[in-house]
Amino acid sequence: MSDDPIKDALQRMPYGFYSISSKNGDDLNAMVANWVMQVSFSPRLIALGLAKKAYTHGVIEAGRVFALNIFNREDQDAMLLFSKGRARNPEKMAGAGFTTGPETGCPIVDGAAAYVECRVKEIVDVGGDHVIVVGEAVNAAILKEGEVSDTLTLPDLGWSYAG
Repeated sequence: MSDDPIKDALQRMPYGFYSISSKNGDDLNAMVANWVMQVSFSPRLIALGLAKKAYTHGVIEAGRVFALNIFNREDQDAMLLFSKGRARNPEKMAGAGFTTGPETGCPIVDGAAAYVECRVKEIVDVGGDHVIVVGEAVNAAILKEGEVSDTLTLPDLGWSYAG
């Protein structure tokens, strides 16, 4: 425990750990993210908390599409390549294995258990260091069998991105 109870409480919230891929013209990118959730049944909407300074922010803002790549715990190594930002690893997509999403053209990362392709409905700037990207699910596929309990989470890695 720290001397910051808000931070301590926020760090108790469980998060999945995903790869968000994006496309704008020929510019493809993938990053790791954990602030992701479904926010509507009809239409099916996904909200993503995205750092304003992230390279992906510019790609999604211009290209208006993204894909949520969901991984099983045992496949965590397949996405760790994307844990370094584009500034530290400018050629990360050159070494990445992926296929092209049929609806959005976004990278579907090799090793993903499932993916959801989204078209951006809105990007909301709430005044913080992140924006909220709201995307409508336009396509998805299950690539590996599993249950929700098999999905990779930040606690599985011993990481935290909260507080």
